[in-house]
Amino acid sequence: MAKKYLFSYIYGIFLIVFTIYILLDTFLIKSAYTKVNQTSYATANLEKGEITSTANLYEDNNIKIELEEYRKNDTTIYVADVQLSSSTLLKTAFANNTYGKNITAKTSAIAKDVNAILAINGDYYGVQESGYVLKNGVVYRSLASKNQEDLVIYKDGSFEIINETDTSINTLVDKGAYNILSFGPSLVENGNISVGTKDEVDRAKASNPRTAIGIIDDLHYVFVVSDGRTNSSEGLTLFELAEFMQNLGAKTAYNLDGGGSSTMYFNGKLVNNPTTNGNKVSERSVSDIVYIGY
Repeated sequence: MAKKYLFSYIYGIFLIVFTIYILLDTFLIKSAYTKVNQTSYATANLEKGEITSTANLYEDNNIKIELEEYRKNDTTIYVADVQLSSSTLLKTAFANNTYGKNITAKTSAIAKDVNAILAINGDYYGVQESGYVLKNGVVYRSLASKNQEDLVIYKDGSFEIINETDTSINTLVDKGAYNILSFGPSLVENGNISVGTKDEVDRAKASNPRTAIGIIDDLHYVFVVSDGRTNSSEGLTLFELAEFMQNLGAKTAYNLDGGGSSTMYFNGKLVNNPTTNGNKVSERSVSDIVYIGY
């Protein structure tokens, strides 16, 4: 009898230790796989010309970004309307110039490292074991995640929603894929809302800070971040976010990592008020960003 209880005790301790290790490995233990020279993605042969830069506007020969603040559904929403002369100005970047697991930095810090004019948090690939990772034309992870809905950004700047179960990353690269964002879900496809009123990201609250990206026309994009979880800004459901993106004119729109990750950076400053629990304004460190810059 004593041996039976001893075995149960040891087995219980083993399960606790194993569970703690899995949690640490998933969310805390850092593993650097590849150091990336992100300056190699610099856009060449584009003359900026005269630059106009204010708190709500950036404009040069190739980039025009206009910021506007909206109030919808008891929520403050920040919209960056982006028009580009070249798709090469829309890029992604890793935290600490490193592809790896749990390698993170604040959105503003990553943006400063790559001289971004505008940046939002990306898909937080670094806490996932699977799901396509294609950044600036380089494949870092080709293991598909079952039924994962991705946003593919092609070399010409166009958007497409795909399911990883249906399409290999090599096929997408052959078609001209340049960046893949693997979070989701899709919000708008062909101008139509693609989520239901009850749809939600796993483990997420109904009303949240949100981050999304959409395309209105050729080389014309919207970057959107909403505040949430505070007395002054409730946050949006996925359906409310989809409606908002559709009303902006987005033909395709995609939900990125939200909650405490939701951050917009413009002209060297934070635009929104990122928060995890509503108690204080504080940026959460993330694994990657989507940005506009040379």
